[in-house]
Amino acid sequence: MALISTHALDTSVGRPAAGVAVRLELAAGDGWIEVARAVTDDDGRVRSLAEPTEGGTYRLTFDTGAYLGPDAFYPEVVVVFAIADAAAHHHVPLLLSPFGYTTYRGS
Repeated sequence: MALISTHALDTSVGRPAAGVAVRLELAAGDGWIEVARAVTDDDGRVRSLAEPTEGGTYRLTFDTGAYLGPDAFYPEVVVVFAIADAAAHHHVPLLLSPFGYTTYRGS
């Protein structure tokens, strides 16, 4: 089954980032269409955010401000990625710290 999944890891404490709200959108014309919303579990994961039915440009928005607090340098993290093969699994992790983040295509 083809899925879009994600997880968030808090590298400043070496633990999963639980309770982070995540929104998935698909580019459509000049805007975006919301596909799904979820919150990371106790393991920092959203194991099945969506099952894409089409390729295209997708956007994940992580509400990092609510997780990191009111003084968060990055109140949200936006990751835009392209899906060419809607039948493939796409895992997009976020490594988060108070003053930086990184992402990659996971497996």
